[in-house]
Amino acid sequence: MSAIVTAAVRGETLTAASWHEFWDALADRRVDRAEAAALFAALSARTLEAGTAAGFLSSLAERRATPPVRLPSAVNIVGTGGGPATVNISTAAAIVAAAAGVKVLKTGSRAGSGTVGSIDILEKLGIPLARSAEEAVAQLDRTGITFAGQFVYPSELPRLARTVVPLGLRAIGGFVNTLGPFLANVSTGAQLTGISDPAALPAFRELASATPDTRIWLCHNDLGADELLSLTTSHVHDNRLGEFTVDPDALGLGGGELADLGRPAGDDHAAGFLALLAGQAPAAAVATVCLNAAALAVLGGVAPGFAEGVRAARVAIEDGAALDLAKRLAARTPLPTGGRHG
Repeated sequence: MSAIVTAAVRGETLTAASWHEFWDALADRRVDRAEAAALFAALSARTLEAGTAAGFLSSLAERRATPPVRLPSAVNIVGTGGGPATVNISTAAAIVAAAAGVKVLKTGSRAGSGTVGSIDILEKLGIPLARSAEEAVAQLDRTGITFAGQFVYPSELPRLARTVVPLGLRAIGGFVNTLGPFLANVSTGAQLTGISDPAALPAFRELASATPDTRIWLCHNDLGADELLSLTTSHVHDNRLGEFTVDPDALGLGGGELADLGRPAGDDHAAGFLALLAGQAPAAAVATVCLNAAALAVLGGVAPGFAEGVRAARVAIEDGAALDLAKRLAARTPLPTGGRHG
């Protein structure tokens, strides 16, 4: 067993230097399936530890060949995964917020705990991912929203996935998935990140405090979802201003059950997602999407507070702007000149 695997099993902090050695060995094909699987299985079984997480992220950042995609006017929304399986709340919120005038970058992945992840639903809808920094900037300028493709993620991760075949990263990738919100090579003005496991919060607070150029909201709730919920009070850590809570009842959003946030019956995920954007879904699901879109509006400077952000999100749904934006993104058609998103 290699030194890094032994250290992981013992619960020791893995430094950036240790991670660099591992990536070098992986590139040289000196890491076999058993070793890679043992390392990430051990890390996935541990509570996320700030030093190891920081070492992992910094080692990958130092190996990048290109600078970050800089979108200072945009807000990113991305969660850690885990928790109850729900509809694609963050993806829907991104589109609703963009329809309300927020500049949005959406990073994400395929399904982890849910049935259909962000990339999965975008594929089903026919909405393209940006394949380069230039495409991301152009999409953001043209439509007010861009969905980042694989080019923003470290090349080491596909190599790792190939190494552990046939296991697949989903089987052992809890550690990588949890750190997904900090993996993309992008720099935005703000980021909304949902945390499903409260035990990981101390590590994420340290990571957020080390990213002063981006305003980061870390949100969690007692239902274990990695989004703000209309069903219960959410707790938010702002890396600049500290802690606050979001009470959905005070915003007129309370009511419903967790089951209301589950995917619609049947296998037509695209139709269910479009129905959600049209407001034709359980009230709690629509309210939860509006609450997350409101957070993006506040972070993006489009709304002065949650109440105003919720109102703007509801208007974007009720007047059809959110559904229209999704259809235009899928059809690759430009938005009307002078429109809300342009």
